[in-house]
Amino acid sequence: MKAYIFPGQGAQSPGMAQDLYDAHRDLFEEANDVLGFSLTDIMFHGSMEDLTQTKVTQPAIFVHSVAKALSLNSDFLPDMVAGHSLGEFSALVAAGAMNFSDGLRLVSQRALGMQAACEAEPSTMAAILGLEDAVVEKICADTPGLVVPANYNTPGQLVISGATAAVEAACEACKEAGAKRALLLPVGGAFHSPLMAPAGEQLAAALDAVPFQSPRCPIYQNVVAAPVTDPEAIRANLKAQLTGSVKWTQTVQAMVAHGATHFYEVGPGRALQGMVKKIAPEAEAVSA
Repeated sequence: MKAYIFPGQGAQSPGMAQDLYDAHRDLFEEANDVLGFSLTDIMFHGSMEDLTQTKVTQPAIFVHSVAKALSLNSDFLPDMVAGHSLGEFSALVAAGAMNFSDGLRLVSQRALGMQAACEAEPSTMAAILGLEDAVVEKICADTPGLVVPANYNTPGQLVISGATAAVEAACEACKEAGAKRALLLPVGGAFHSPLMAPAGEQLAAALDAVPFQSPRCPIYQNVVAAPVTDPEAIRANLKAQLTGSVKWTQTVQAMVAHGATHFYEVGPGRALQGMVKKIAPEAEAVSA
C-alpha cells in the first residue's frame, strides 16, 4: 500500500518549486493573490534568510507540496496520507479534504499566529538524541517551568519545547541521564507546546469558517497517530495540533501496521524519508 507524506517547516530552500511554476502557474499566482505579496519572487529568487521568515516559510512549503502533488496527476494514488506538522495541511488539500485557497489562508493565519506567540514570551525547542521517549517525558514532567515533548521524530530522537529556562534545564538533565546530544534548535519559539495557545485560538476560529469534506483516503493526523476520515474529527485534530505533540514515530508505525509498504515524500527536502527509514526500515521511502 502507498503512503504519501508531506514535509513541515525546515524543508525550504532558495529556488524552491521553480521547476513547477510553468505547469501550475495559476496555482502560484492564486497564492500570491491570497497572501497579498509575491510569494513566488521570494521562493524563486529570495535568500535563505528571506525564506525563513515565518510568514513566508509555511506558505512556501505548503504551495510547493500541493503543486508537487498536482504534478503527479494520475500517479497520485494514495491509500493513506500524513503530514509532519505544517505538512498536515498540504496532505489534506492533496487528499481533497479542503480546497487550496482555504488551506493557504489557514496556513498563513497559522504562521502569523505562531510568530506572534513566539514574540510574546522567550521560548525555544531542543532535540534530544539517544534516550528512550519515556525517560525524556519524565524529565520534562519533573523539570520546573514549562517544557513538554513536542516532536516524536524517530525512536531515540525527541524534540522538546517550552520556556527557554525550562528547556535548558531539561537539556542538562537529559545529558546527565545519558543522552548522546541535547541540542537547542534555531527556532523562533516553542512550537507544539501550550505557549502556542493564543495562536491555536486564532486558528480554531479560522478553522470553524472553512468547509471540510471527507478525504479520498484516511489521513493519519499528528495528535492522534491514527487514521481519520470524518471532516469534523479532522477539524478538531487540527485545532489541537499547535499545542499538541507531533507523534510522527507513532504515525509511521500505525501506517505500516495498516499495510503501508511504500512511502512517497511530496514536497521540498528529504527529511521525512530519513525518518521513515529509521522508524520502519522494512518500508521503502523515496521522493514522489
